[in-house]
Amino acid sequence: MEMQTEYGKGRRADRARRALGKTAVYVLLAFWALMVLFPFYWMVLTSVKSYGAYNSEYIPKLFTLSPTLENYREAFTGVALARYFANTLIFTVCTTALMLLVTVLAAYAFARLEFRGKNAVFLLFLSLMMIPTELVVITNYVTVTNLDLRNTFLGLILPSVTSVFYIYLLKENFEQVPDQLYYAAKVDGTSDLKYLFKVMIPICRPTVVTVTILKAIECWNSYVWPRLATDDPNYFLVSNGIQEIRENGFGRENIPAMMAAVVVISVPLIILFLIFRRSIMAGVSRGGTKG
Repeated sequence: MEMQTEYGKGRRADRARRALGKTAVYVLLAFWALMVLFPFYWMVLTSVKSYGAYNSEYIPKLFTLSPTLENYREAFTGVALARYFANTLIFTVCTTALMLLVTVLAAYAFARLEFRGKNAVFLLFLSLMMIPTELVVITNYVTVTNLDLRNTFLGLILPSVTSVFYIYLLKENFEQVPDQLYYAAKVDGTSDLKYLFKVMIPICRPTVVTVTILKAIECWNSYVWPRLATDDPNYFLVSNGIQEIRENGFGRENIPAMMAAVVVISVPLIILFLIFRRSIMAGVSRGGTKG
């Protein structure tokens, strides 16, 4: 009887320790979530404050009783925000589509095809990841300038249509598909391209979706290369447009309108991530697991 009593006390103490540990974890996660989300909340809050109300706050307030959408109208009428938005959409869609085509074909070749020097070429590709991005940007800038492609969509898009990291990620994922499927498809007379699009891509869809979303986010947030490749406002992307608003627009004096422009630019990426978050997590975990 005493042993049962001690055993019960031990179980209750163990459950209490586990509950305390779980509570501590949730408290830390909640605190971290607040730290991460607070800048976005402050951005949205500022964007719905009137210009006068914002400037009259000697101590910033964490809420407003009179929200307004006037700043959003100012964001679109004060500068060519709609044009920046359209330029970024064109750049993102075209770059992501071309990158996906190049990356999928390259990853399939490295994962499934046999050709002389494949391992050496792949090692050369991986070595490119060790080259500083600044050196690549300089080389691309000189090339695009010599080809007279500055201030064109082609000059913006071409340097971004491939990614060694995404090729590596897809290659590792393609190699997880059993070889027996490939041999069976070849016996049936299936071509490599048909096998790729009918078998490999559907099986590895989470990783393909992940690569697509991450590239779209990368293109949407791109700043350095578009800043170098164009100085014509007709080709500015949203990142360059925000800088233009801050330097030459209303950004320095009308902070609420500036925040409204930033909210408009940020919302598409947030929606995109919320819609495909499960696919992104599944693709990353699948790409990092082999066997």
